[in-house]
Amino acid sequence: MAEIDELKEVIKRLRAEDGCPWDKEQTHASLKGDIMEEAAELICGINVYEETKDPESMMEELGDLLMLIVMESEIASEEGYFDFEDVSKHVKDKMIHRHPHVFGDVKADTVGEVLKNWESIKKDEKSGKEWMDEKIPEAFDESIELLRKAKEKKLKKRNKV
Repeated sequence: MAEIDELKEVIKRLRAEDGCPWDKEQTHASLKGDIMEEAAELICGINVYEETKDPESMMEELGDLLMLIVMESEIASEEGYFDFEDVSKHVKDKMIHRHPHVFGDVKADTVGEVLKNWESIKKDEKSGKEWMDEKIPEAFDESIELLRKAKEKKLKKRNKV
């Protein structure tokens, strides 16, 4: 069994009736702060790697973020919406579609050409979903607030030690 399949089984077990009380009560909304915190810790792990060339923290934080992605996917699966395989397929298909210079016959020899194509393709994909652009600023504001709370929590925890 592949490691990702084992991770998915661990998450299912944690959310099972006789699983972990904390994991069972998590929702998409309740995990938002954890996602922001783990994203910040991943940035820290990348910074540590750049300073020390030791990749261990970066790997650990990538794993923590992946665990939350698997958890979010499991919750969505329980709700009957989609599962991790759907998420994986969607992003794989999107990467292939947005890289026609690699997977198709479009010529793009410079980063500028790649980015121009990417934005054009993305604009076409998002057609009919322009309302999302209006929601992004409030999501950034919420993200900043979640990060502020996570930072306060970390500082309180550090000061208790």
